[in-house]
Amino acid sequence: MKALRLYAGPEARRHLARNGLSARDVSVITAAAGGPKGLILGPLDRFVFGHWLPASDQPVDLVGASIGAWRMATGCLQDPVRSLERLEHDYIHQDYQPLPGQTRPSAQQISQAFAQGLESVYGGRIDEVLSHPRYRLHVMTTRGRGVLHREGRWRTPLGYAGAYVTNLVQRRAMGAWLERVVFSSAVQGEVARLPFKTDDYPSRQCPLNDKNFMAAVQASCSIPFVLEAVHDIPGAPTGAYWDGGISDYHLHLDTRDVAGLVLYPHFQPHVVPGWLDKALRWRHGATPFLDRVLLLAPSPEWIARLPHAKLPDRTDFTRYANDFNERVRVWTAATSAAQQLADEFAAWLDKPDVMQVEPLP
Repeated sequence: MKALRLYAGPEARRHLARNGLSARDVSVITAAAGGPKGLILGPLDRFVFGHWLPASDQPVDLVGASIGAWRMATGCLQDPVRSLERLEHDYIHQDYQPLPGQTRPSAQQISQAFAQGLESVYGGRIDEVLSHPRYRLHVMTTRGRGVLHREGRWRTPLGYAGAYVTNLVQRRAMGAWLERVVFSSAVQGEVARLPFKTDDYPSRQCPLNDKNFMAAVQASCSIPFVLEAVHDIPGAPTGAYWDGGISDYHLHLDTRDVAGLVLYPHFQPHVVPGWLDKALRWRHGATPFLDRVLLLAPSPEWIARLPHAKLPDRTDFTRYANDFNERVRVWTAATSAAQQLADEFAAWLDKPDVMQVEPLP
């Protein structure tokens, strides 16, 4: 049974029909938010960063939100295979136990633990990420505006209620409450140019440097009401910063002008624009923004053979709240099975067959 399915926009499919796919064809790699679902992409990440991309020498823009930002930043480290293995291990072994008298861990407790995790991975190694000779990292965050400019007991739920209602009317209008802020590493002393257009949604770009790297990556992973917002990131406008998936859940970005192809290892075939669009099925379809995208995703049949017939997800923290070892076992089984995704992609690269590539849904 095949584990991997390939989907492509029309421009990407034409390229594949003419040329197949080599590592030098890739200009951009995108990495979605999605929490534990991103664990399933670990073997693909290790193959791409550890074995496939090193066979080429072109610059590559890495764009990530939430766990996707964490994955892309780790891919920039020296010895990416070992670093990505550690990311997978550390993520699987997260354990947030409530403090005495609490029924669940507080947002402050989870944020502090997450910050410690970032320090253990990137402490003393930020320069490896920012000075990579080929990779230009772009970390997606979401900055609050108006009532959401600061996090607060009543401000946050009120602001997100307003953003939800506004988003129902028009995604771009949600920018009155929340804006996209991208932190980008430098190329020869200048902030790297974004590999996508930003006229679809209110946006800013800020430099990513050693003074704000930890804060930017933590902000990109700060799910509202689960983690605390990160306030006043150095080198960026003041305010509260949350998960990059709020504005760009699956990075449905306008990459039509990139010179090469966009490689997108993803955990599903649909590219949902924003976190608040998850229930809005009419926004889940592909648009011309994705014309140059080659998306890799697990097949539903393969997912059905995983524990509980699903990908790891955040509900597992509740499901296994009293059985840490069982969650570790289940997630480890899923990520181990995901090696089949990487093996099948490597086999397809040896003998590219465009007939196996489906249109993006």
